[in-house]
Amino acid sequence: MSGLAKYLLENGCEVSGSDVCESKYVQKVRELGAKVFIGHSADNVPDKAIVIASTAIRETNPEIIRAKELGLPIYHRSDLLAEISREGKFFLGYSGTHGKTTTSGLSSYVLEKAGFKPSYVVGGIIPELDTNAHCQNGKFFAAELDESDGTIVKYVPNICVINNLEADHLDFYKDGLKSILETFEKFISKMPDNGIVLVNYDCKNSMKLHGHKTMTFGLTEGADYVAKNIVFEEDYTSFDIYYKNELLSDLKIILKGKHNVYNSLAVFASLHQAGVDIEKIKPHFATFTGMGRRFQKAGEFKGISLYDDYAHHPTEIKAALSSACSFKNKNIIAVFQPHRYSRLKNLWNDFLSSFNNVDRVVVTDVYAASEDVIEGIDSEKFTKALSEKLSIPCEHISGSMQEVAKKLFPTLKSGDVVIGLGAGTINSLNKELLKINNEVIEVAR
Repeated sequence: MSGLAKYLLENGCEVSGSDVCESKYVQKVRELGAKVFIGHSADNVPDKAIVIASTAIRETNPEIIRAKELGLPIYHRSDLLAEISREGKFFLGYSGTHGKTTTSGLSSYVLEKAGFKPSYVVGGIIPELDTNAHCQNGKFFAAELDESDGTIVKYVPNICVINNLEADHLDFYKDGLKSILETFEKFISKMPDNGIVLVNYDCKNSMKLHGHKTMTFGLTEGADYVAKNIVFEEDYTSFDIYYKNELLSDLKIILKGKHNVYNSLAVFASLHQAGVDIEKIKPHFATFTGMGRRFQKAGEFKGISLYDDYAHHPTEIKAALSSACSFKNKNIIAVFQPHRYSRLKNLWNDFLSSFNNVDRVVVTDVYAASEDVIEGIDSEKFTKALSEKLSIPCEHISGSMQEVAKKLFPTLKSGDVVIGLGAGTINSLNKELLKINNEVIEVAR
C-alpha cells in the first residue's frame, strides 16, 4: 500500500490514509506529502475521494462504512496496480509462492543502476534505493504480483515470471494447490499473444501450467535458461548461464542460498527476453544485497549477530535457514513468529519440519493479522510438538516483542546468530535486543 501511495504522490496526486501504528513506511509517504492518520476512524475519510483498500481491511472497518455512506468509489489495491500497469510501459511481472519480492526488487534495482529509469512497485524496501516504488519515464514497469487473494488475474504483463507454486493462503484457496493452479491458469490465459511466461523448470507444480507461450529456467538440463557450474563461496555465489544449450553469460551475486540462484536466473532471463543489453545489467547483480527483511543483517553486539527475515511459509523458512549454513562454528537461534492462525493450522506438519538447520528455536505468540483465533491452534501447542520432533532446545516466549527480547537477551552469548522469522512484528525483535544492550552499556558506565 505504501508503494502505491508513493507512486501516486510522485504523479502529483493528493493522498491520505491510515494505519494501525507508526512505521518507516508511514514516515516515507509523509515525507512525500501524504496525510497519514494513526488508527482507523470515519473522520479520516474526505468527502471527495477514491478509496483504495487492501485485503486486510474488512467491511466493518469504520472508514469503509463511512466511504459507502458518502457514496465514494471503493477499489482494491490490485485494481490500482492494474491501472498503473496499463499506462503504456513494458510490464514485467514477478509472481509465485516464494521469491516474488526478491525478483521484482532485483529487476528494478539492476534496471535502475544500469540507467534504464524504470518505474516499479514492489513488496519490500530495496536497501540500496531506499524505496519500494518509483515513477520514472523509462520503458519498463516492474511489479510484484501477489496471488494471496486471487487478484493476480487482474494483471496482464508482457513478461511474467512464475518462481514456484505451492500450497499457501489456504484461507482463500479452499481446494489448496488445485485452486492455486486454476487461478494461475486464468492469469496467464490473459497474456498477450507476444507475451512470455517464464516458469521454474524444477518446480513440478509450476510445470503443470499450460495454455500459453512458456519458457523455462532452472538448474536442470532441459530448461531454456540453465544455471551451471555454481560455486558457493562465503562472500559470493557465481555461475554460468546457458540459453538454449549455449553459454550466454557468467554471473556473480552476493546473495546467499540456492534459492537466490533461481531468483537471479529468473530476473536475468526475464530481462534478456525483454531485449535488455545483458552487458549493461550484469555488473549490478553483484551489488544487490537483497530486499529488506530477506536475510537482512540488523545489527551485532558482543559477538552476537542479528538477522531478520520475512519468511512465514515452511519453504521460505527452510530457504532462510539454509543461508545460515555459511556461518561456520556459530550457534544458530531461530526466533519464529507464526503468521496467521489459518496458515499455522493448514501447514502445521510442514512447519514442524522446517527447523532442522538450527541449534535452538524460540516461538513467539501467533501474529493474527486480520484473523480471529482458531481454537486449539496456538504457539504453546506448536512449541510442544516441535520439541517432541527435534533434539534441540525449543521454547515458547509469550508477550510483545519487547517482552520477548527481555527474556531472550540474558540467554545470548558470543558466537550466537539470532534469526527472526515472520511477517508480523518480529521485525522489531532485533531493535529491542540492540536497545537492551545499549541500556546495559549505559548502566555499566
